[in-house]
Amino acid sequence: MSGWAWTALALYLVWLTAAFGWRSVLQRRRTGDTGFRGLSGRPGSASWWAGVLFLTALLGAALAPAATLAGLPVFIDGATAPHAAGVAVTVVGIGATLAAQTAMGSSWRVGVDRHDRTALVTGGPFAYVRNPIFTAMAVTGAGLTLTVPNVLALAAFVALVVAIELQVRVIEEPYLRQTHGPAYLEYSARAGRFVPGIGRHPARAADPGD
Repeated sequence: MSGWAWTALALYLVWLTAAFGWRSVLQRRRTGDTGFRGLSGRPGSASWWAGVLFLTALLGAALAPAATLAGLPVFIDGATAPHAAGVAVTVVGIGATLAAQTAMGSSWRVGVDRHDRTALVTGGPFAYVRNPIFTAMAVTGAGLTLTVPNVLALAAFVALVVAIELQVRVIEEPYLRQTHGPAYLEYSARAGRFVPGIGRHPARAADPGD
C-alpha cells in the first residue's frame, strides 16, 4: 500500500503546486494580482466555515497518504484496480482543474472580494457548468480518496464537498447575482451548477435576491 500512498502524495503536491502556486504566479504576472482573497465572513458564519473547511480538506488530503505510510489502515487493500482507478481519476481531475482555471483567465480568484468587478466568464467549460473548477477539484478529491481510502482521506473529501457547496451557494452565487444582475441570471438558467443541466436557476428568477 505504501506505493499507492506515495503516488497519492506526489499527485496531491503536483495539483497543489500547479493549481494554486503556479496559477497565482501566472495571475500576478498577467494582472499584478495573485487572485487570492482568503477567508471571508465573521467567525462562525457560513462563509467563514467554507474557508475553514477548504483548509481542512487541503490539509487532510496531504495527511491521508502520510498517515497510511505511518501505518493507518485503509478500507480497501490487496486489490489493485480501485487504487489504479483512483490515480486515473486524480489525473483527470488535475487536468480539468488547470483547464478550467485557464478558461477563467484574469477573472480567476480564490475567495471573493465584493469590491471586485471581474468579467462574467461563460465560454469554454463555463458554457455548460458554472463552477467547473470546483467540479474538477471534487473529482481530484474523489480520486485521491480512492487511491488511499482511509478515514482521513474520506473526512477530507467530505470537508471539501461541504466547503464547495457553502462557497458556491452562500458566497459566490449571491455575489455574481449582485455584480452581473440579469446577465448572470440568464447564464445560470442555461448552465448547470456543477454538472451540465443540473442546478440551473429558473429563467423566471429575475430578482437578484432570489
